[in-house]
Amino acid sequence: MRIGELAARAGTTTRTLRYYESRGLLPARRGDNGYRTYDESDLRLLRQIRTLQDFGFDLEETRPFVECLRAGHPEGDSCPASLAVYRRKLAELDALIAELRAVRAQIGVRLAAMSEAEPPLCELGGQEL
Repeated sequence: MRIGELAARAGTTTRTLRYYESRGLLPARRGDNGYRTYDESDLRLLRQIRTLQDFGFDLEETRPFVECLRAGHPEGDSCPASLAVYRRKLAELDALIAELRAVRAQIGVRLAAMSEAEPPLCELGGQEL
C-alpha cells in the first residue's frame, strides 16, 4: 500500500509517517516507481506506536516494542527490552502519583485551615465565597 492509504488506515497523517521513517521506526521501502510502499506489518508497527503514545510513552520509548515486532515476535512487549521500558514507565508513574498525593494532601490541609477561619471575602465585591 502507499503512504496515503497507510496513513488513513492507521488514523494518522503522511507527515507523521515520514517523521517515523526519519526516526527509523518505520521502514523506508520504495517501489520501482520511487513511491514508498508499506504492508500489513507496517500497519501493525504503527498501531503499536500509537497505542503506546496513547498510554503516555514518548516516541523513543516505543522503539524496543517496534524492534520486537520487527524481529518476528507476536507482540511488541514480548521482548526483554520492552519489559524494561514498561518497568521504567511504571516507576515513573508511581513517582508522579506519589507527588500528586503529596500536593493533594497539602491542598486538603490548606482548605481545612481556611474552612476553620472566617469565611473569605470575594475580592470583587466584598461578598463571601
